[in-house]
Amino acid sequence: MKLKQLFSALALAGTVTAVAAAPQIGAPAPDFTVVDSHGQTHSLADFAGKNVILEWTNHDCPFVVKHYVSDNMQGLQQHFADNDTVWLSVISSRPGSQGHVSPEQANELTASRGAQPAAVLLDESGDMGRAFDARVTPHMYVIGADGNLLYMGGIDSIPTANPEDIPRAEAYLANAGNEVLAGQPVSKPITRPYGCSIKY
Repeated sequence: MKLKQLFSALALAGTVTAVAAAPQIGAPAPDFTVVDSHGQTHSLADFAGKNVILEWTNHDCPFVVKHYVSDNMQGLQQHFADNDTVWLSVISSRPGSQGHVSPEQANELTASRGAQPAAVLLDESGDMGRAFDARVTPHMYVIGADGNLLYMGGIDSIPTANPEDIPRAEAYLANAGNEVLAGQPVSKPITRPYGCSIKY
């Protein structure tokens, strides 16, 4: 069978699907519709007019643990919440994989760590994560009040699991978020994320 005929046959069988384009800085962020740990459904359109920060997370990942045992993540969440920014923590681990939690477990984690997200989104299908091309935990994104993607990448510049490295790292996410709050262009809109691979 010729190659063209083969692809035609596969397409008719439904086995060829379009590959989603990677998100682009300055372009509209991918929309999503995801249920949170309290059973409430959230879409990006719900937050029109507000800055939004997305944090991909996995509580079993040592790189995530680094930023929670040090209270760095909680401090960032509180800082941006105080500045009218919506912080959404996203769990894209598939059921049965590392980092997957039930809604009740997600709420217990939030309470026990003193975390301050506006919501914890349970992206079990991985659709939201793939739309954003989220690869690791933590992978961070900043979306402007106009819905455009303004930052994507790492939380900071030192890719270790050691909390002692946080004070001397360049705070990529904090800097980007603060520049957005100040109405300034993000000086480093794309950086290299580090962490554990997301368990799609």
